[in-house]
Amino acid sequence: MSPTLTTKLQPGTQAPDFSLPDAEGKQTALADYRGKNVIVYFYPEAATPGCTTEACDFRDNLASLQGSGYEVIGVSPDAPAALAAFTGDFALTFPLLADEDHSVALAYGAWGEKLVGGEVVEGLVRSTVVLDPEGKVTLAQYQIKAQGHVQALKETLGV
Repeated sequence: MSPTLTTKLQPGTQAPDFSLPDAEGKQTALADYRGKNVIVYFYPEAATPGCTTEACDFRDNLASLQGSGYEVIGVSPDAPAALAAFTGDFALTFPLLADEDHSVALAYGAWGEKLVGGEVVEGLVRSTVVLDPEGKVTLAQYQIKAQGHVQALKETLGV
C-alpha cells in the first residue's frame, strides 16, 4: 500500500479540522459548522455521472436533511472554477469545497486504492462522514455507491 493512503475515521473520534476554498474561492472551515450536525461527503470529480447523481440527490433532499438538523458539505479534488460550473449547471444549493491537494481527503481516510475500469488506481474514494455538533464522527462510510446513497443515509440517520 502506498504511504499516502490513510486510515479511515471511526465513530467517536474527533474529525480533523479543515479550511478549503468554495466554488467562489471563499475559505470555508469546518469550525464554521460547530454546533451543527454536518454531513461531509467526498466525491471524485464534478460533473461526472455518479458525482452528478449524488450531488443532485443531496440537493433534492437538502430541505429534509436541514429540517432534521444536518448541514451538507461536498469535497472533491476539483478546482474552484470546476466547482462553480458544477454548482451553476445543476443548481446545487450547498457548499462544494476544493481539496486540490487532497490533504483533507487523506485526513478523512477518503483517499486510497480503488478499482476503476478493472485497474487498481489511487484516488478519491467516494465517502461520507457525519459529524455531531462538537465535530466528532458519528458515522463514516467508505466505498459507497452514488445511486441511492442519500436515501440510504437518510434512513440510517432517521431522517
